[in-house]
Amino acid sequence: MNLKDYILEVKDFPKKWISFKDISLILQKPEVLSFVIDKLSENIKNVDKIIGLDARWFIFGSLVAYKMKKPFIMLRKKWKLPWECESISYDLEYGKNVFEIQKSAIKKGDKVAIIDDLLATWWSAKAACDLVEKLWWYVDSLHFVIELEFLNWRKIFSNQKLFSLVKY
Repeated sequence: MNLKDYILEVKDFPKKWISFKDISLILQKPEVLSFVIDKLSENIKNVDKIIGLDARWFIFGSLVAYKMKKPFIMLRKKWKLPWECESISYDLEYGKNVFEIQKSAIKKGDKVAIIDDLLATWWSAKAACDLVEKLWWYVDSLHFVIELEFLNWRKIFSNQKLFSLVKY
């Protein structure tokens, strides 16, 4: 299956010079969504938990966790989670952001797989790794639906296995 047929490029969204990759068609086609979940799952091995980044990757992360019978942990934007949280701030290509995770969600030493939409500027994925490792958890692997490989950010994640389904 060619996933690029189900990813629409939206020029100058949400800001000028950004080419947004819209995955709405993947979600609207059950057979394509099933294919994506199967493909994301097949490279996740021997992890304790699955982490999905806020917010559309909760869809994919929770489905992967369900398929693999693993707990799903939300990594959310600031002020979206109750209880005691740990946070990290990071830059975006068009601003700044803060991620939070509940401290009680993962035990020290747990191995996690992180699911994200896009490996482009790498900032959100790197922030997720840094936050997980700050709490003494281990990031085993990162899984992306889309990778902008011409940006060559794989070197940032030299300590983790990295997988992507579609490369631009």
